[in-house]
Amino acid sequence: MDMEEERIALFIDFENLAIGAREALGGMEFDFDPIGNALAERGRVIARRAYADWSMFADARQAMTRSHVELIEIPQRMGATRKNAADIKMAVDAIELAFERDYVTTFVICTGDSDFTPLVHKLRELNKKVIGVGVKASTSNLLPPACDEFLFYDNLAGVDARDRDPSAPSETAEDGETELESIVSTTLGGLLRSGQGEVLASSLKRAVLRKDPTFSEADFGFRAFGELLRHLETEGIIELSAGPGRGDPVVQFPATSSTGEQEAFDLLHQVVHDLDSSDGPVVLSGLKNQLRKKQPDFSEKKFGYGGFLQFCKAAATRGLIDLTWDDGVGDYTVTAR
Repeated sequence: MDMEEERIALFIDFENLAIGAREALGGMEFDFDPIGNALAERGRVIARRAYADWSMFADARQAMTRSHVELIEIPQRMGATRKNAADIKMAVDAIELAFERDYVTTFVICTGDSDFTPLVHKLRELNKKVIGVGVKASTSNLLPPACDEFLFYDNLAGVDARDRDPSAPSETAEDGETELESIVSTTLGGLLRSGQGEVLASSLKRAVLRKDPTFSEADFGFRAFGELLRHLETEGIIELSAGPGRGDPVVQFPATSSTGEQEAFDLLHQVVHDLDSSDGPVVLSGLKNQLRKKQPDFSEKKFGYGGFLQFCKAAATRGLIDLTWDDGVGDYTVTAR
């Protein structure tokens, strides 16, 4: 047996997922297979348990049994009392397994209910990786940040949402590309500034997930993180070189990016100089828009800066501008040197 592979225990709050899928995805019945397939890519699932009053889900019982999921029966009770009984039983079983089976490395908690957030915290205290799975519309905002990784059921391969909201604003390809560049470049920049040495693709992916557990390269149309990185390399955002392990390259910014960075600093200096000469003191708020009037594709994130203020502080360190906090305007004022 490969002891390096993840050994996964799966716990499903079935009522939460089934009702969430039905209400949010156009009456679609919950299908376990997309979850099973996603986990098979991550490791070996050694325990599968689903909690519900199965008399309410007679049609699903047979399908879950075929998928080798152990059905944990919660006796018939009324309303919240029944739901609380399922939550408590699931949490107790997960903690018990964490103590009794120390070889289990990863716990997958399938629910959108924030009541399970303390369970997630406790499992992580016990040095277990926790992956959450939930329907996007019925998942509490508190739950995904608590997990090491969070998968939205709606986005899993094999889930066919038959009735998406047609009025919902759709993200354009350009917006997605910009977001992707921002996520990768700011994370890479932070890792490089931390002084930990070379950044491997695997380390970069883990850091991205720590910042946003809901991140998935599939949301941007890529089959794997390596494919995503190769795309960004062709766009000149990053550069890849051979790493110590096969399939895990070193990621860095291109050597030519330093030239682009200096041009961006020069642009900032020139814009501040022109505004300062004509309109008096320049405030930080709105300054980025002024740069984009001169260079529409300007983004400090291309150079690994987490925000425009950080970029301006770097320019100040280089002696190009002065940044001064002004209590009167409640913002930084910027002057050219």
